[in-house]
Amino acid sequence: MSQTSSQAHTPDEELDLRGVICPYNFVKTKLKLESMAPGQLLLVHLDDGDPIRNVPRSVSDDGHDVLSQERADQSFRVVIRKRLDD
Repeated sequence: MSQTSSQAHTPDEELDLRGVICPYNFVKTKLKLESMAPGQLLLVHLDDGDPIRNVPRSVSDDGHDVLSQERADQSFRVVIRKRLDD
């Protein structure tokens, strides 16, 4: 998993899930990805703790690519590429 800056990736969609608890943050991320075209990029804002540990792992398990994760103040910015086989 790359730790490069998400500035290198221009997201097609953005989802702010700060303050959303597990597993709702993963469910919302999954639903958003389902509405996107294959290969599109989603920027997700997640809290520290369980959200940043669980959401990237879960979307990877679903076949999507986590391109970057970076700390932004009290949260994280995660860039996900939707899998190409949808």
